Amino acid sequence: MHMPVGDNLEINLLAANQHRADHNREAFDAWRLLSLNVMSSPGAGKTALLERSLPALTGRFRMAVLEGDMTTELDAQRLEAVGIPVVPITTGRACHLDAAMVHGGMQLLRQRLDPSTLDLLWIENVGNLVCPAEFAVGEHLGVALLSVTEGDDKPLKYPVMFRRADVVLITKTDLLPHLPVQVQAIRANILSVNPDAVIFELSAVSGQGFSAWHHWLEQAVQQRQSINESQIRLPC
Repeated sequence: MHMPVGDNLEINLLAANQHRADHNREAFDAWRLLSLNVMSSPGAGKTALLERSLPALTGRFRMAVLEGDMTTELDAQRLEAVGIPVVPITTGRACHLDAAMVHGGMQLLRQRLDPSTLDLLWIENVGNLVCPAEFAVGEHLGVALLSVTEGDDKPLKYPVMFRRADVVLITKTDLLPHLPVQVQAIRANILSVNPDAVIFELSAVSGQGFSAWHHWLEQAVQQRQSINESQIRLPC
């Protein structure tokens, strides 16, 4: 029995992307940095998250951002105002970053700094709950955002995204008093598809939950940097 041509093409694309992602991961390991793939639907608050987290963490970590967007550099311009190195990646018609795009972004970043001097690399993906979950970019951790304005059913409708995420950030919690949604239901649905997910409730407006989120990040960075050098393969 033969697979449809479309299925074969999808498998080949994903396999080629995974091969490139593995090389990216080797490079990230060799540079001893922690890489985060930040994913969500459009408007869930990815850039707002970075606008609050980057200034708060600047004194603790050396950071850079690869900023993915389909047609503009507006989000990259917002983050550049924070004073952190930002490389915009415009994807055109593609609704996600892939490993080759991230590799190209890192080549541009290397023209500005030595990646081995970084502690933390943020990769802000294109706003989409489907495609970014399918295409690895070499990240160490996947971070998915879900705003309370999206309702509590998104983890059930888009399980691949939330199953893949290591951390889920429930955002815009300051709006909860104005919405017919319960954060307990959001949590329950996240855990129903990913029992191991670490969950934080955040408000970029009030700052609620960011201290706990940043503390968790600090531990993750320290764990990454504690890996014995003999376990790290140099990139090709």
